[in-house]
Amino acid sequence: MTDTSIPSADQSLDEETAAAVGTEEAEETEAESEAPEKKAPAESDLFRQSEIAADYVEGLLDILDYDGDIDELVSGGRPVVEVVGGNLQSLVGQRGATLEALQELARLAVFRQTGSPSRLLLDVGGYRAARRKELAAVAKNAVEKVKEYGEPVRLEPMSAFERKCVHDVVNAMSGVESESEGVEPNRRIVVRPAD
Repeated sequence: MTDTSIPSADQSLDEETAAAVGTEEAEETEAESEAPEKKAPAESDLFRQSEIAADYVEGLLDILDYDGDIDELVSGGRPVVEVVGGNLQSLVGQRGATLEALQELARLAVFRQTGSPSRLLLDVGGYRAARRKELAAVAKNAVEKVKEYGEPVRLEPMSAFERKCVHDVVNAMSGVESESEGVEPNRRIVVRPAD
């Protein structure tokens, strides 16, 4: 197997890769995909979830004395909260670890008020959009190696959000397939030739 490293965010993407990345804006864990079909929440309920989360995040920003503009929206059938402003990198943390933790706290705040689990997506300073571009380049590189050498390529461990981004790109390309292996936090993707 071949290990790959993450390229810089400024690498160019071809149209196929960019289209695949744009199809889904967030992670989907294997548990969610295996769960029985449930009635989708109404858009007004999703927007309410984003408002609750935005209020929670605004309270955190006030406590931490950070300035940031907060947008609440619904995108791709899920609530989204985006925080934009300067000097927010510490809210993202190394490889998005702090951002993931803040997202879980915001989801808990929504659950506490609504009694329902939320698929809320939190983004700070455009980190997720930039990371999607990096991951698309990683996926494309892995696909090229698989097609060139015919050997599986094992990627570094990733979060559920990151794995979803890679799976979307790989699934949009012919001749290859991907699957996740391992246990959190060391769960990773293996890209291999399609059978």
